[in-house]
Amino acid sequence: MNEENIWKGSPSQWINFGFYLLCIPLTLVFGLGLLLAIWKYFDTHLHKFEITDQRILEHKGIFSKTTDEIELYRVKDLRHEQPFFLRLVGLSNIVLDTTDRSNPVLQIKGLAQGHLLKEQLRGAVDQRRDIKGVKEVDFK
Repeated sequence: MNEENIWKGSPSQWINFGFYLLCIPLTLVFGLGLLLAIWKYFDTHLHKFEITDQRILEHKGIFSKTTDEIELYRVKDLRHEQPFFLRLVGLSNIVLDTTDRSNPVLQIKGLAQGHLLKEQLRGAVDQRRDIKGVKEVDFK
């Protein structure tokens, strides 16, 4: 069965703005700040997400790579967050609560037009649950 891509990308570097500001005095005093800033840049740049109509793939790592996979039917709840600083630059976060044991909460940070992606994800999750025949039952 072929998978169709819904979205592919990585977080914006704006999520590291505070860290980069902290690196400026460290660079002036110790010279270490520049190395830390470069490391953080590549860590964010190489953190990729791929969302298909069946699953979410998260690729991360600089030297060693890790790929985590969450089936869409395992997503229980979607949340769209717009922290103040990210709102200033037009970005937002999506937080997914899942039943996946290895990754129960997945955060996709620093997204442009995150509200549109959240709606696409919501539709894809509902569609995948219907295809798989998955029903959610909450016990209190």
